[in-house]
Amino acid sequence: MNRAQAEPAQRPAAAAGAPQGLELRHLRYFAAVAAAGTFTRAAERLFIAQPTLSQQIQRLEQLLGTPLLHRSRDGVRLTAAGAVLLDAARDVLAAVDHGVSQTRQAAGLGRPRLRVALPADLPDSLAVQTVSRLRSAADTAEVALTWLDTALDAEFSPIRDHRADAGLGWLTASPDTLPAPLDAMTLGQFEPDVWIPSCHPAAQRRTISVEDLAGLDVIHGPRRASPATYNRWLQVLRAVNPRFEFTDPPFRHSLPMALALAATASRPTAVLTGPTAIASTPPGVTRLPRPAGTGDMTRVSIAGHPLTVTAALVWNGDLPRPLQQILFDTADGAAPPKAPPPPAPAHLEQHYAAELISEATPARAGRWNLGRV
Repeated sequence: MNRAQAEPAQRPAAAAGAPQGLELRHLRYFAAVAAAGTFTRAAERLFIAQPTLSQQIQRLEQLLGTPLLHRSRDGVRLTAAGAVLLDAARDVLAAVDHGVSQTRQAAGLGRPRLRVALPADLPDSLAVQTVSRLRSAADTAEVALTWLDTALDAEFSPIRDHRADAGLGWLTASPDTLPAPLDAMTLGQFEPDVWIPSCHPAAQRRTISVEDLAGLDVIHGPRRASPATYNRWLQVLRAVNPRFEFTDPPFRHSLPMALALAATASRPTAVLTGPTAIASTPPGVTRLPRPAGTGDMTRVSIAGHPLTVTAALVWNGDLPRPLQQILFDTADGAAPPKAPPPPAPAHLEQHYAAELISEATPARAGRWNLGRV
């Protein structure tokens, strides 16, 4: 027997395919840990014990032959290999979930399901109106809804990648620029509220130029809460001040606290909320009275309305036609608000504001571009 005959056959290289023993649950667990940032939070969301989760992630790393996470006392972050696997895992899991759903629907098993992403930075008035109409249309069509609290970037990646079927979010450019296979219907333009120190010259005019705003420190963000609007507005301000950067809010979900810190800052500081008000409308008619705790800060508008975004209902074009029809009906029913009448006398404006409050309309000035931990 010669040497070639005596040697055992070589195993296929690991790169030839997925390693034996790799399961979908490994990918689900890994994606959950990456999203949660810690094993503790991921285990709570998955309803499994933390030691079990840690063991499964270690097993996945052994199967792939490389670390996927950098572990520290503050949590975990992806290695370069982990970032590649996370993108692939999300694609695989989304494809499997989508395929299972379509298979069950084709077999007549269970109600069709529509997964809708609703980011945290939406004005309550817009979100409530859209959700109400969507639920009504879905109930009529006997479709089950699943709500996802998910940030949407300018490309609406969770919808394009089938991690969600549709979403209510912000367009920073024309709907025609959306990547295939996305479709969209617009619901109206919105802009942020801007607060500046009352001693600033623009406070008396109730209007500030974008050049003056870019010269101030501006509290806004964080970026992960609404990447599309954050990036777009940062681009506008950097066009007049290339070194401009936003400052993250020091306290999440607390506009009065941010205003108090801005009012006492050593440098002139402004506060910029997320999209809250319908663009280009008289503030005395559509905006509610200023909230308590504004201190020495004054709410103003930006001349020319350069910071605007379009609210839109976006969905994946490969959805079954009945599900797309629900979204069409919802968007058609949520028409943009009509132009307001001419400004009324002061006592009537106060009465109008009181009516808005009595109808439980949320205070728009309290809506932030703030993320949820």
